[in-house]
Amino acid sequence: MPVRPAVSEAELEAHLRGICFKTGPPRRLGVEIEWLVHDARNPRCPVEPARLQSAATALRALPLTSLLTFEPGGQLELSSQPAISLAECIETVSADLALVRPAMLAMGLGLAGHGHNPWHPPRRVLTDPRYNAMEAYFDRWGSAGRSMMCATASVQVCVDAGHEEPGPLGYGRRWLLAHLLGAVLAAAFANSPISESCPTGYRTTRQVIWSQLDPARTLAPPTGPDPRTAWARYVLDAPVMCIRSEDGRWDAPEGLTFREWVRTGVPRPPTREDLDYHVTTLFPPVRPRGHLELRMIDAQSGDAGWIVPLAVTAALFDDPEATERAYRIVKPLAETAGSRPAPRNPLWRHAARAGLTDPELRTAATACFSAAQEALPRLGASPEVRAAVAAFTERYVARGRCPADDHLDALYAAEGDPLVGKESQ
Repeated sequence: MPVRPAVSEAELEAHLRGICFKTGPPRRLGVEIEWLVHDARNPRCPVEPARLQSAATALRALPLTSLLTFEPGGQLELSSQPAISLAECIETVSADLALVRPAMLAMGLGLAGHGHNPWHPPRRVLTDPRYNAMEAYFDRWGSAGRSMMCATASVQVCVDAGHEEPGPLGYGRRWLLAHLLGAVLAAAFANSPISESCPTGYRTTRQVIWSQLDPARTLAPPTGPDPRTAWARYVLDAPVMCIRSEDGRWDAPEGLTFREWVRTGVPRPPTREDLDYHVTTLFPPVRPRGHLELRMIDAQSGDAGWIVPLAVTAALFDDPEATERAYRIVKPLAETAGSRPAPRNPLWRHAARAGLTDPELRTAATACFSAAQEALPRLGASPEVRAAVAAFTERYVARGRCPADDHLDALYAAEGDPLVGKESQ
């Protein structure tokens, strides 16, 4: 709850500008991994809240390095500590998973890597005031908010903001790179084509859901020469989702922006802590929180499926040669993107619907994955990590496919569809 006195609009703008892009040589890397929790014997059977609560209690007793949390629909999330290298990040998270997975299995539960729950509709199991307020807020835009909260999962990669000065590792260049490369990553790792056992018409349904939410808090900030100013304006002009209080109700006046809250002081003057909390309720595809948080990658199947998007993203952001190559590769995509912000512009819509069957995205992904593979040895990636990236590249990227295509093939094969696999041939 707020503990500091209210502050002025100018002070809050300065605070945002000071914390959104913390510059310096890229040295830190992090990952946040979400999974859908399911019954180990029958994934189609929803897990009752009491079982999830028991699991949460047991898992929080484990000696984990990563932060363990649960999302509103019961999705499990591990958030790594900032690591000084790709190898350290993978090692520490893998060690935590080696504790979490058997503990879950002992309770009859499993973890599934899907960007969107393919089996059943969203159902909220957490009733915290934050999630009560969030659900009520997003309900104004339809059902997409409940799907986002309760039925989606992702691999979020966190990279340093970059240098202060211009250049391949400068924060301005990395900000632009993230919004163009983000569409390529969304397409390459698309893994959510099914909802309630039916195809949705998209390779990444999760990304479509995000595009249907409140645009003032889920679209990218306007582009411009000064990302810090753009982000500060974006934050202050976003509607307030909730105002924390001691009575358990975190309601906020409909349409109240944070800037208006500061100026009016109604229903109470906001504090810097209120602003920091407000930032956690904003969900653009790339969120600057000192570092850059890339939020567009679907959760991946397999015990180690999360490692490939982490390794590819790290290589393209933290190796200077690969970063420069990636920027040159994706810069022409700005023409397709146009002036509309991600993820509602044509580039991101193509990524969501077509994945790598889109020729432009396939060409960009092929070149970017090649640059990443060349960079991984320079970043000290292990032979196992390099092999995993190479296998993913050969299985999907080189063939203009993504993991979603495997799920669609299996679904259509089960239904006896004679056109299975034709689209990718």
